[in-house]
Amino acid sequence: MWFVLAGVVLLALKLIDISPVAAWSWWIILAPFALAAAWWAYADASGFTQRKVMKQMDDKKAARRDKQMEALGQFDPNKKKRR
Repeated sequence: MWFVLAGVVLLALKLIDISPVAAWSWWIILAPFALAAAWWAYADASGFTQRKVMKQMDDKKAARRDKQMEALGQFDPNKKKRR
């Protein structure tokens, strides 16, 4: 996401002719978009994206379980959780 943001900023600066960026080559301006595409390809191929989604789902499930246990009056925040 940072690469895309940097690319959009550089592209905007190039199009409105802001001083040092206006003189740069188009290859430099468009490079962050290529880096973003490469990062997304790597993240998907390595499973990074899927692991991150699974971690978020596990965290939501644990929070929901804790909330339900607290509503039942069976939640003790000082008790160590078993895994």
